[in-house]
Amino acid sequence: MFGTLQAGEIVRRVRHEATLTQADLADRIGTTQSAVSRWERGHDEPRLETLARIVRACGFRLRMTVDRDDVDRAQLRQQLALSPERRLASVINVSRTVATARKIN
Repeated sequence: MFGTLQAGEIVRRVRHEATLTQADLADRIGTTQSAVSRWERGHDEPRLETLARIVRACGFRLRMTVDRDDVDRAQLRQQLALSPERRLASVINVSRTVATARKIN
C-alpha cells in the first residue's frame, strides 16, 4: 500500500489513515505520545515488533519484503585489497570522471 518507507513514515501514515492522534495511538499500544512523536520525526526508531503492533493498532497488517541489494561484493573485495593510497587515487579518478561527465551534459 505504501511502498518503501522508513519506520517513522509508516507510523505517521497508518496513524493518519486510522484518524488517530499521537496520544490515541500511544494509548492503544501502551507508550507515550512523545515516543510516537519521536518515531514519526525519525529521532528514534521502533523495534520491528513494536512497529507491527503500531500497524495492527491502526487497523493494518504489516507485510515486509527483503530485497537483495545491488552491491557488487566482488568489486568491494577488490577495492578493499588495494592499499589506502591506491583506493584514494581510484576515488579521485572516479570523481574527476563524474565531474567531466557533468560538464558535458
